[in-house]
Amino acid sequence: MTALGEDAESVGRLGAAIINGLQENGVAACGKHFPGHGDTAVDSHLELPLVEHPPDRIRRVECVPFREAIRVNVAFIMTAHVLVPSFDEEKPATLSPRIVQALLRDELKFQGVIVSDDLEMKAIAKTYTVPQAAVEAIAAGCDGVLVCSGDVDVQATTLEALVHAVEEQRIPYKRLEDALTRLRRAKERFLTAPVTSKKVARIRQVLGCDAHQRIVDEMARYL
Repeated sequence: MTALGEDAESVGRLGAAIINGLQENGVAACGKHFPGHGDTAVDSHLELPLVEHPPDRIRRVECVPFREAIRVNVAFIMTAHVLVPSFDEEKPATLSPRIVQALLRDELKFQGVIVSDDLEMKAIAKTYTVPQAAVEAIAAGCDGVLVCSGDVDVQATTLEALVHAVEEQRIPYKRLEDALTRLRRAKERFLTAPVTSKKVARIRQVLGCDAHQRIVDEMARYL
C-alpha cells in the first residue's frame, strides 16, 4: 500500500478507499506487507531486507495504513519477509510471534486472516526450508502460508511438516483451530455474496470438480 503515496496518512486513506471498493463488490482485499516494506533497499525475493526503525517510528508511520485497513475491516493482511531488530533481532517478521501475534493481532486488534508472503522467496529460503518456515509462520500467528512455485512435492512435504508439528505439539491445536475459524469466516463472508445466475453456473462447473476432489483426497492422506 505504500506505493499509493509518501506519507502514511494519505496511504491509509487511499488504501481504505480501495479496500472498501473491492470488498463492497465481493472481492476480498489484502493489506501488505506487514509491518512495512516501503522504504527497504533490498528485494525480499533475493535477500532479507533490514528495517532499522525503532518501535515508536514503526507504530507512528508504518502501522498507520494497516490501522486504517483494519478499521475498514480488511479481510486479509500479508506479512513481510523483513527483519525488524527493534521487535525481533533473530526472526523475520513472517516467522516472529512478537510481530505477527503481539503487534498485529494483539496490539492492532486485527481479527481477519493473516497470510504469509511466498515462503520460497530467498529472504526466507536462504535460511529456512519451506516446511520449517511454514511451521514457524503458523506457530507465530499466520493463518495460512503461500508456497507459490507449483512444486507439488514441496507443497506436500510442507503440509506433512505442519501435520507433524501439530501432532508433536510444536503448534498448539488451538492455534490451528483459530486459523481454520478465520479462514472459514472469510470464505463465508465473500462466497455467500449474491451472484448472478450465469456466475452460479460457472461456479458449479468448477467447485467440486474431479481435479479439486483429487486434491482433497491427497490432503486427507496427511490428516
